[in-house]
Amino acid sequence: MTTDSPKPFLLGGKWITSSTYEPILDPYSGTILARVCQADPHHIQETIESIHRVTPQIAATPTHVRATALAKIAQGIQARREEFSRTLSQEAGKPITDARREIDRGIHTFHIASEEAKRIPGEVLAMDLSPGTESYSGMVKRFPIGPVLGITPFNFPLNLVAHKVAPCLAAGNPIVLKPAPQTPLTALLLGEVFLTTDLPPEALTILPCSNALAEQLVVHDVFQALSFTGSVSVGWMLKAKARRKRVLLELGGNAGVIVEPDADLNLAATRCVAGGFGYSGQTCISVQRVFVHESRYQTFLENFVNKVETLHSGDPSQEHTVIGPLINDQAAIRVEHWIQEAINNGATLQTGGTRQGRLVAPTVLTEVHPKMKVCCEEIFGPVVTVTPYREFDEALDLLNQSEFGLQAGIFTKNIDLIFKAYSKLEVGAVLANEIPTFRADHMPYGGIKQSGLGREGVKYMIQELTEPKMLIVKTP
Repeated sequence: MTTDSPKPFLLGGKWITSSTYEPILDPYSGTILARVCQADPHHIQETIESIHRVTPQIAATPTHVRATALAKIAQGIQARREEFSRTLSQEAGKPITDARREIDRGIHTFHIASEEAKRIPGEVLAMDLSPGTESYSGMVKRFPIGPVLGITPFNFPLNLVAHKVAPCLAAGNPIVLKPAPQTPLTALLLGEVFLTTDLPPEALTILPCSNALAEQLVVHDVFQALSFTGSVSVGWMLKAKARRKRVLLELGGNAGVIVEPDADLNLAATRCVAGGFGYSGQTCISVQRVFVHESRYQTFLENFVNKVETLHSGDPSQEHTVIGPLINDQAAIRVEHWIQEAINNGATLQTGGTRQGRLVAPTVLTEVHPKMKVCCEEIFGPVVTVTPYREFDEALDLLNQSEFGLQAGIFTKNIDLIFKAYSKLEVGAVLANEIPTFRADHMPYGGIKQSGLGREGVKYMIQELTEPKMLIVKTP
């Protein structure tokens, strides 16, 4: 990947260069992958003008054009699958096998959006439910809400972008996307693919810029919705600034798993390893806390630790790498400090706990308590705690003892306990005999408490980004 000429950004259907640019670093090697132009203050006004121009155009675009365009985007990514995968792996430090899976999910997300664009719901209402209304007929249709501002994090540079862009275009909304400063390259590749479609070229703006300039967009009245995925503190701060806008927040988590005595322990351990250490734990639904019934605790722990110790760490470009680098030095140092802080306060280190540059060894801690940062905050690193419990209700209480409520998992053959967990756990989704790291791109996805507001998943995001409008007709 060349570093000679700074890469332009997409604004007004054109590739724009600027006098300011930022280097994009490979998190593993520290080398510069590329330099990306950054929007200047005058580009904000150009963005607003572009959005004003395109809003009525994209809203009036026929369904078949939108559906065909979204399918073409999926095909365009597929045709450049390995280029997308390598770019994503390099800029995010994501193991190449995980990067390919993310690209495939992004392709699927655009295919789903193509189908959902064809079936945005409407309804005919019976208006003759009260005396005197017999001569009225009614129908409801959903209309695009208008311009959307999307802000995405570094950890899924394509698929989290797709979950903002695809539903917006399916619904007939233009979108301005601010990609994460660490990982804009994959989003800019998506911009190239988008421009091959028949949609109005100004319908997608990809605008790398400073946080200060992004906040100017957040407060601007042209945007009818803000969709933000990222940290808790930034998300709620932006919501306060967004004023009357519709705000969708997908924020942090510290996902928990309950393992009952009747569970398949090998399955539970295998899936918890995958969920806790995939992409070095840099996922908001990464398994962070595992609660195991005391009768199976030691057996589970030994199996779990043994599996963790087989994980290969290192160069994310290698096919066998599972644990790659954290996104930057600050993240790696913070995770190391949290591990050591827990140990200093009585936690037991079962494996891992070391750091080499941005590589943090996969770590398992026991003898933790709920107030430790590794338990009550989102660690966003390759660290999992394992805790025994006596009664099922105790496990539910322990899992709920969190400010977050994104997803949770339970391993058991007891259907009554599954439904009790479904009823009692304070999360957006409960997964039975599966880890909370699971996500299918058509399902409603989101959390409660500090984990956010609203739901993603293409169909559900379209509902968030459209407005129902009533038509009432009086017949003779």
